[in-house]
Amino acid sequence: MTRLSDRHIPARVEFVALLAAFALFLSTVEYMIPKPVPFMRIGLANLPLIIGLGILSDREYFLLAVLKVFGQGLVTGTIFSYIILFSLAGTAASTLVMYVFYRFARRFISLLGVSIAGAMASNIAQLQLSRLILFGDAARLIAPPFLAVGLVTSILLGLFAESFVVKSQWYAKQKENRP
Repeated sequence: MTRLSDRHIPARVEFVALLAAFALFLSTVEYMIPKPVPFMRIGLANLPLIIGLGILSDREYFLLAVLKVFGQGLVTGTIFSYIILFSLAGTAASTLVMYVFYRFARRFISLLGVSIAGAMASNIAQLQLSRLILFGDAARLIAPPFLAVGLVTSILLGLFAESFVVKSQWYAKQKENRP
């Protein structure tokens, strides 16, 4: 006899895979945009993570983050280079900060604020890593434009996510079925 929870496992795995595929698609689009430094990204692939906060279980959310990092590494060809460290550090920092803000401060902060906090955490983690392994103290020279781009793109992503969760029937249905 099949338990009810066993029947939902494949559907949830497929759902996380769908969001991961969306992250990889956005990562591919983002990869085509020229960058002044190899690890600088505008964060499009974070959109599924921002949206996933309200519809994924904790375990699914962190699985999505791992799939995003390694998927991006495969898509961009950086999985066996030092660049994957930047992706890993940035995604780990932003995922954790966005998770904490959303789970514990949702009454006080919108998805826009969550997006900004996640981007700043990611950028600071990547700047610290660049200071340690690439640029040394000269990393402070790339910090202002790096943080400015992160702020602008996180505002745009946060506004899009806010609008999406309010207007999307698909999202509403997924939120109803959240474990």
